[in-house]
Amino acid sequence: MHTAEKQSKPIVLVALGGNALIRKGQAGSARQQLENLKLPIRQIARLAEDYRIIITHGNGPQVGNLLLQQECTREVPEMPLEILVAQTQGQVGYMIESTLDQELMQLGVNTKPLVSLISYVVVDENDPAFETPSKPVGPVYTEAEAAKKSFPTVKTAKGHRRVVVSPQPVTIVEKREIKKLIEMDFIVICCGGGGIPVKREGRAFQGVDAVIDKDLASALLAEEVGVDTFVIATDVEGAMLDYGSRNQRLLRRLTLEDAARHLVEGVFPAGSMAPKIEACLQFVGHGGQRAVITSIGDIAAAVNGRAGTEFVAG
Repeated sequence: MHTAEKQSKPIVLVALGGNALIRKGQAGSARQQLENLKLPIRQIARLAEDYRIIITHGNGPQVGNLLLQQECTREVPEMPLEILVAQTQGQVGYMIESTLDQELMQLGVNTKPLVSLISYVVVDENDPAFETPSKPVGPVYTEAEAAKKSFPTVKTAKGHRRVVVSPQPVTIVEKREIKKLIEMDFIVICCGGGGIPVKREGRAFQGVDAVIDKDLASALLAEEVGVDTFVIATDVEGAMLDYGSRNQRLLRRLTLEDAARHLVEGVFPAGSMAPKIEACLQFVGHGGQRAVITSIGDIAAAVNGRAGTEFVAG
């Protein structure tokens, strides 16, 4: 394919939630995670014929497990959060890339270039988030289990989870490299777990003990590299009213005004759907073409406008 043809293909960014790898009730073995990835990655492989693809991913279960492992032993040095995020970028990036390579080969595509990129995200050291941990990570606990933990927890829609500091992303350090790779028709896997949080020190960067919300970082990356369609893939069909009740209903389209109002009214849970709504608001509000929240099984249908919750400017 000629360079002009490659660059004429629309760009899709798919942000995979942690449930793409570890489903509810699973222990999260390597075999389980690789098996679970087949559903979303098979769809992404098929989309790669007509779209240029960026894949980002969550790491809540994986980084949470590393935190738990650290708490279980003092025989090895404890690593800060930014190092654990880097570890999970390599771990999950490998699983996504190897699964994607297999799916592409099954489609008869043997020359599609892939790359997993360790990614830094700049944060503001004066962000008020550093005063209050707010980002849920790791496994779900019962109320009794959470009460016994030495770290702060918060009640989410799924149960009690550990919370850590989560500043707002300011810019993606590797945005130019990612954009160049996309222009060359690479499938790029990046910004895993929201990216490695760093602060600027002159021309250099210093790691920060925090995690960044994957969906907010993905929305920022989508904006900075000029993505056409931003897809957040999760474990539900999309944004819903009265979620969890008999009357729950999917919102197929949301204007920015309605989405912002629902956020203020607390319609969407803070630990799960709210950051996804904020990310879509950010992308479309800053001039992005399309943002969709959909289920892991409906990624291709959402890209083609047949599934999920689509955000529109007016």
